[in-house]
Amino acid sequence: MARGIAHVTLVGNLTRDPELRQTPGGTSVCTLGVAVNSSYKDGSGQWVEKPNFFDVIVWGQQGENCAKYLTKGRQVAVDGRLDQRSWEAQDGTKRSKVEIIADTVMFIGGQGEGGGGGNRGGYAPSAGRPPAPDQDFKDIDFGGEDDIPF
Repeated sequence: MARGIAHVTLVGNLTRDPELRQTPGGTSVCTLGVAVNSSYKDGSGQWVEKPNFFDVIVWGQQGENCAKYLTKGRQVAVDGRLDQRSWEAQDGTKRSKVEIIADTVMFIGGQGEGGGGGNRGGYAPSAGRPPAPDQDFKDIDFGGEDDIPF
């Protein structure tokens, strides 16, 4: 029997601060809420923005790092797989939910973007312009001109 593919990659912003918990066996599990905006033209030809919200589960050390370094509003790239879980609610109704189980979470942008701390000198799109050219390589010692091998 052939196996299906439920792979997903998304880039969006955290909707809340990460929540870190431990399983009874001591494994770390972090939950993230990620919003990804899309846009489409409605019937009248006007562009409409539509937010899409996803729950992301991050296991182990990577989950601990997410909880330690990420905050609400921070942009992330998530690569993982879709997973559906089902349960019976206290009122007896059956419930189900599709979540993203992350293989990789990349922190995008500086910490200053979206509610973190300082930007660490990176390019901040929200600032509207890149750093001045003379500031790009300020701290790098390229040596003298005689060191260039060509």
